Amino acid sequence: PFPAGARAMDLAYVCEWEKKPKSNHCPSIPLVCAWSCRNLIAFTTDLRNDEEKDLTHMVHIIDTEHPWDVYSVNSGHTEVITCLEWDQSGSRLLSADADGHIKCWSMTDHLANSWENTVGSLVEGDPVVALSWLHNGVKLALHVEKSGASNFGEKFSRVKFSPSLTLFGGKPMEGWIAVTISGLVTVSLLKPNGQVLTSTESLCRLRCRVALADVAFTGGGNIVVATSDGSSTSPVQFYKVCVSVVNEKCKIDTEILPSLFMRCTTDPARKDKYPAITHLKFLARDMSEQVLLCASNQNSSIVECWSLRKEGLPVNNIFQQISPVVGDKQPMILKWRILSATNDLDRVSAVALPKLPISLTNTDLKVANDTKFFPGLGLALAFHDGSVHIVHRLSLQMMAVFYGSSSQRPVDEQSIKRQRTAGPLVHFKAMQLSWTSLALAGIDNHGKLSMLRISPSMGHVLDMNMSLRHLLFLLEYCMVTGYDWWDILLHVQPNMVQNLVEKLHEEYMRQNAALQQVLSTRIVAMKASLCKLSSSTVARVCDYHAKLFLIAISCTLKSLLRPHFLNTPDKSPGDRLTEICSKITDIDIDKVMINLKTEEFVLDMTTLQSLQQLIQWVGDFVLYLLASLPNQGSPVRPGHSFLRDGASLGMFRELMVVIRIWGLLKPSCLPVYTATSDTQDSMSLLFRLLTKLWLCCREENHITEPDDTLIDECCLLPSQLLIPNIDWLPINDGIISKLQSKQLVRLQFGKAPGLVGHTVSSQFDAFVRAPGQPKIDHLRRLHLGAYPTEECKSCTRCGCVTMLKSPNKVTAVKQWEQRWIKNCLCGGLWRRMPLSYS
Repeated sequence: PFPAGARAMDLAYVCEWEKKPKSNHCPSIPLVCAWSCRNLIAFTTDLRNDEEKDLTHMVHIIDTEHPWDVYSVNSGHTEVITCLEWDQSGSRLLSADADGHIKCWSMTDHLANSWENTVGSLVEGDPVVALSWLHNGVKLALHVEKSGASNFGEKFSRVKFSPSLTLFGGKPMEGWIAVTISGLVTVSLLKPNGQVLTSTESLCRLRCRVALADVAFTGGGNIVVATSDGSSTSPVQFYKVCVSVVNEKCKIDTEILPSLFMRCTTDPARKDKYPAITHLKFLARDMSEQVLLCASNQNSSIVECWSLRKEGLPVNNIFQQISPVVGDKQPMILKWRILSATNDLDRVSAVALPKLPISLTNTDLKVANDTKFFPGLGLALAFHDGSVHIVHRLSLQMMAVFYGSSSQRPVDEQSIKRQRTAGPLVHFKAMQLSWTSLALAGIDNHGKLSMLRISPSMGHVLDMNMSLRHLLFLLEYCMVTGYDWWDILLHVQPNMVQNLVEKLHEEYMRQNAALQQVLSTRIVAMKASLCKLSSSTVARVCDYHAKLFLIAISCTLKSLLRPHFLNTPDKSPGDRLTEICSKITDIDIDKVMINLKTEEFVLDMTTLQSLQQLIQWVGDFVLYLLASLPNQGSPVRPGHSFLRDGASLGMFRELMVVIRIWGLLKPSCLPVYTATSDTQDSMSLLFRLLTKLWLCCREENHITEPDDTLIDECCLLPSQLLIPNIDWLPINDGIISKLQSKQLVRLQFGKAPGLVGHTVSSQFDAFVRAPGQPKIDHLRRLHLGAYPTEECKSCTRCGCVTMLKSPNKVTAVKQWEQRWIKNCLCGGLWRRMPLSYS
């Protein structure tokens, strides 16, 4: 019955706990999971202690690219964990339990596989049923209907939205809000000095049991709490919560809003059929006007979508005659109206809501139909028979379906009502959609994690351009927001890579100069991750990572330059250097140098010496590029794209000039070359050839071929200087390239898979160090030896390796290290590596 929808979802990988005669990991009840915008997934299990018969409540955190590298921590919660919630930046996690304890977890040393509990709050003995971070006032609206527009500002617009609470100057105050089972609301505020202000208040004067609750935010800075006592014969209550700080104390004010009864309880045909409300969710954290409700019995469920609307209150004719109602003066009332409801369904076990902020109003069902192939419009329902349905978030119409191992695929209309098989079925107890809705993670009742792909076309056969446009639109969204785009890569096939990279570049070039500058490194990182997925573009990955490294070095070295006098004109020494180097096209490095104020380049000797490794990389890379110019017909060779990249060659040229000046102050900081002649000025020779190559491609629209003289001179380089080996990045050991074949990959927590079946490893072999060869710190350019003794960290996305602790105390080096202390240069998160990583 769902020919297209059944193709819309498939299993990418499953990751399970090691099978032992008596497994210690058992799913917690209730089981909870959360998915961050950095593509980290947190979920819970209970660890059974055989000797003491106690349960340890564990929190597990995985990066979706390395699901086996699980970080498991004893949460310290004495009762079962009821809620997990990531903050808006995806770097902190809240956990709450059935004893009223709330804990805030942060990364240790910015490592995705090392976490610590820093602060928390407590409502003693009162189980937490709902939890959320306070809103920071940042809201972006995504306009699907304008996905063809050229300006990012039209596709993604900033919505005016007030933070839940602001500090002096309008800065949003951080903190969290929780609702407890006894009807209390508790708010904790994180002060800038690290202190926590906590206040607790009753939701209403008449306190009653709260079995289910959810939290949402309004554009005016208020908070809306929805509660239910679990019975479908009772109303679903709504409250407005206002938080303020008065005399250094947190103050909470609450107000009752209109409530509702589920339609199935007022429908005579279904009056007593669904006694319990099992799921209560706002459609989005910042969409307090729309709520999703699910009522169930032992075998089946029904789902309803409700919307809060302002309606005019009819005024009696008698009062109309006394005081006629003109225009906007008609009295208004807030009323809940049902938008849609499903028919009877199998019993729902979990609900996952989309996180894409698609701008849809209640009247947008026509637009919703026009864009029905867009995955962000759907919410996911998991059933006790193991199947998962994706339904439209407003109309609740079926969009896609996935049949689990224990659910039977229907053969005809009548058999959709599947027979319940004997024994417990495997089904998802907790589910989360990714931030682009292109992937879904489910934790089943055995504690196993399943990663499902959700087709961008929702299983419908769309032409290649439409599928590409969907992926491109979501890549642009991630570029603008800074969210991780791993879930988009799940859908990129090798034949799409070239097209996506070109289109992404075209869209980027249409933006204004200021926005281009802000997104300049993010687009390079995005191109690198795309090129990794095709054997024909894999060499370009090295180029893109080298470009990120070059941009970072250029910014750092230029920022060390200081004006000689404080009352200098508005241009910094770095800007003047760029301007003079682009104006003066002389091939003699000393003639370019004369035009600069050399006093601006004076640094102390210790600083210059500490930069030698970075300076050496610049010198080596320039020599490598020029030596590879005669082989420029070979695009599979790393460095090929630099030969026609005027902007990058211009950066190298500026750095060569800076290095030349610094060499006059301290010759030992200069790059070391092995030359055949003692009298040869290697820097001058390389600058001359580099300038000639730069002149060929300095104008992007008018690139000329290098003349024969330049190629001949570059051919002679290997006989004049020893050409260095460039340390390209190691091949990434992530899962993404193994998933392209669309075959299910089975993984085990705590056990890294082999690189068997890696699609691009053979092309990469030439650029990768084999095991046992000397390793290098890719960012400090320090050699670590074949078997490093220092603890290292590696990037979860590009595989770049660097030491965990800095070996250097010099300010300039610390300034360089600050550039990638939180994230890798490509934007990926760091993870601690075992000492045996070699």
